[in-house]
Amino acid sequence: MAHPFDDATIIFDLDGTLVDTAPDLTEALNYVLLAEGRQAVDGQQVRHMVGHGAREMIRAGMAATGAPASEADLDRMMELFLEHYIAHIADNSRPFDGVLDVLSTLSAHKARLGVCTNKREHLSVALLKALDLHRYFDAIVGADTLPVRKPDPGHLLGTIERVGGDKTRAVMVGDSTTDVKAAKAAGVPVVVVTFGYPDVAPDQMNGDAAIDHYDDLIAAMEQFL
Repeated sequence: MAHPFDDATIIFDLDGTLVDTAPDLTEALNYVLLAEGRQAVDGQQVRHMVGHGAREMIRAGMAATGAPASEADLDRMMELFLEHYIAHIADNSRPFDGVLDVLSTLSAHKARLGVCTNKREHLSVALLKALDLHRYFDAIVGADTLPVRKPDPGHLLGTIERVGGDKTRAVMVGDSTTDVKAAKAAGVPVVVVTFGYPDVAPDQMNGDAAIDHYDDLIAAMEQFL
């Protein structure tokens, strides 16, 4: 008997959706801020800065602690950030509760799984390998993998193509308006996780469904497949 997830494509955002990366991102950002003579920021602040890539997070961190940074300064700070972050990428980052069970279930039903993230590809791969999650995914598409990135729909559609999927049998799972905008523009249903790093309240994102725990994801997606 056919299962709803046979030949389905499920594309996940990474930071704040699959993995709680805020602790290590906060450490790396504060490493940069302190080197620049700024005050450290707390993890809750950083959760609202994630989603547009490390450069934009550093830009936000600088703006929150004093004068904005110039583009040239951001280039220099990015190198400092990356040097620290790659060395500590999974010190305190962990998959959200229930992620492993969901990925195992979807894999067992032969769903095509991919990651579409505004994190750089090599960092995304390194993080997922450190947490032994990379084995579940047919493609890991980062901010620098394609010419476009979320919220451009081409980023999501390109990820679907790379896993060998069909957008008419696809669902996006994310935690921010960036994910929702990309999915809506691509014509793909989107499930919002409410426990991630939202830039606005989850109920204001206009996602097609929302879940408070990964235990609810399978049921939430079945209505779209």
